Amino acid sequence: MLTLYLRLNYEVIFEQPLTSEELAVEEALQTALSQINVPVTRFWGNTLYHPEDLPFDIKQIPELFTNFRKSVEKKSSVAPSFSKPKKLPQLPDIDLGEIPQLSDLELEVPKFDSRAVLQFKGGEAAGLARLDNYIWSNNCLKDYKKTRNGMLGADYSSKFSPWLALGCLSPRFIYEQVKEYEAQRVKNDSTYWLIFELLWRDFFYFICAKHGNHIFRQSGLQGIEIPWKEDWIRFELWQEGKTGFPLVDANMRELATTGFMSNRGRQNVASFLTKNLGINWQMGAEWFESLLIDYDVCSNWGNWNYTAGVGNDARGFRYFNIPKQSKDYDPKGEYIRHWLPELTSIKGNLIHEPGKLSAEDRKHFGVRLGVDYPRPVVNFFQSVKANEKIYNAAVELAKKQ
Repeated sequence: MLTLYLRLNYEVIFEQPLTSEELAVEEALQTALSQINVPVTRFWGNTLYHPEDLPFDIKQIPELFTNFRKSVEKKSSVAPSFSKPKKLPQLPDIDLGEIPQLSDLELEVPKFDSRAVLQFKGGEAAGLARLDNYIWSNNCLKDYKKTRNGMLGADYSSKFSPWLALGCLSPRFIYEQVKEYEAQRVKNDSTYWLIFELLWRDFFYFICAKHGNHIFRQSGLQGIEIPWKEDWIRFELWQEGKTGFPLVDANMRELATTGFMSNRGRQNVASFLTKNLGINWQMGAEWFESLLIDYDVCSNWGNWNYTAGVGNDARGFRYFNIPKQSKDYDPKGEYIRHWLPELTSIKGNLIHEPGKLSAEDRKHFGVRLGVDYPRPVVNFFQSVKANEKIYNAAVELAKKQ
C-alpha cells in the first residue's frame, strides 16, 4: 500500500515500499508523475525503529528474532514521533472532484456482523479513539500479556493492527503512550509485551527489506523445497470452516465474516493447513491477504513462512495441537459456540472434539456428524506424523545441496 501526500508545490511524498506489487505501483506512479514534472520523495515511516537507528545495516539484520530484539533493545532507541503542525496553509481554490462511492467501483458495502469482536472503522480519529479506549479508559494494558491469547470479545488484545497496517496509527505514538501509561499507572510484563509485539512487526519489515521477494517463494526464506499439496477440495473446506475441527472452523468463519481473527487463531489455522493437510502455505497466505482488514504484506507473509517451517526464524516441524489448544484457550467452548451454532447443544469438553462423540452422545445432543457438522477431514496425529516425515526429508535434501 502506498500512502500518498500531495504538497501544494506539487511534490508527491509516500512511504517507501519493500515488495514487488507495491514497488510496481511506485514505478508506475513515478513514471506518470515524471511526465508532468512532479517530483517524488520516499520516506520510511512504518516501523518503531528507523533503519538509521538500528545497530546494524539492513543487510546484516539477524535472521533470528531473539538476536534482533536483544541487540535493538540494548543498543538502539526509539526516535520521538513528530508533533502535529499547529497550522496548515489554506488550500487553493481547486476542483477536488467527488470521492467515489463503493458502488461506483462495483463493490458492495460491507455488512457489520454483530458477532464481530469490534466494529472497526477506518481513519486516524477512530484509531486514536481505540487506543485511548483500550489503554486509558478501560485500563486494559496492565493485563495485556495475560489476556492477549483470547479469541472472544473486544479487549482481550489491543486490536491496533488494522490502523497500524493502514498508516492511521504510528507505532512510535503507541510506544509513547505505553511509556506514559507506565509512568502514570503501572509498568509490568504486559506493558513491555505490547512493545515486544511491535518489535516482532519491525522484524518482519526489516527481513523484507533484507530479503525482498524471497519471502513469497514456496521454498521460503530457508529455501526448503517441500512437495506441498494443492488439494483444492480440502483447501475449500479449510476456507469455509468445515474441517471437523471446531477451533479451526470457528476461526475461519470469523475471518470470512469479519475480516479479523485473533493471533492465537491465526497460528492454529495456519498450522492445521500446513502440518495436518500438508497444503501449500502460499495458498493460505493469499487467502489471508484477500480477507484481513489488518493485512500487512511483511507480517502476513513473514508469519506464514514461520508457521510453514520455511522462514528464517522457523523452528523446524513445529505444529499446534489443535484439540489441546482448543481446551486451553477456549476452556468453556464459548468461542466455538459463538461461531458454530450447530454445536451449541454439546456440553462440556466434548465440544472440542465432536468427531469423538459416541453414538449415544450424538443422539443425546442432537448432533448428526456429516449432516449438522462435518466429520474430521483427517486423523489429527496421523496427519501430523505423515507431514513431519515429508518435511524432514525435504530438510535433509536441502542440507545436501
